[in-house]
Amino acid sequence: MTLCINPQCPRPQNSKNILFCQACGSELLLEGRYRVTHQLGAGGFAKTFEVNHSNTLKVLKVLMLDDAKAVSLFQQEAQVLRHLNHPGIPKGDGYFTFSPKNSQVPLHCLVMEKIEGLDLYQYMEQRGNRPIDEKLALLWLTQLANILHEVPCDRSILNIQQIAGS
Repeated sequence: MTLCINPQCPRPQNSKNILFCQACGSELLLEGRYRVTHQLGAGGFAKTFEVNHSNTLKVLKVLMLDDAKAVSLFQQEAQVLRHLNHPGIPKGDGYFTFSPKNSQVPLHCLVMEKIEGLDLYQYMEQRGNRPIDEKLALLWLTQLANILHEVPCDRSILNIQQIAGS
């Protein structure tokens, strides 16, 4: 199955090997190489999808806000991911804009490495929501602090939720 990422598409599910959405006519092979296989999540300002690129699974993050500041921050995120090299941070693989059929507003897209594993919610659910051990909590906090140390801090990046909420 291939998904159409056009937010206005009435039926985004399509057959596996076609090039254009059967419902809205938007391209399905993004940038001529990324085929969207399923949605991973959605937040206030973006949706994430799993994409297949030459039999390698990656993550596609699509900005759903048409706001200049949000676009600027999204582009900064793409640039930062391209330059970071840490096992706990996905590597950036590309940034592009996509124009859905019959839309004046382009979608800003960021492709990144897919890091396999459970998210915290899935992990806790599998544990029956039992609390984690203090040593594990300290290990995770140390790992998180090391990851945050690698990321350049820009106050404008921290304010993206303000944009999403407005």
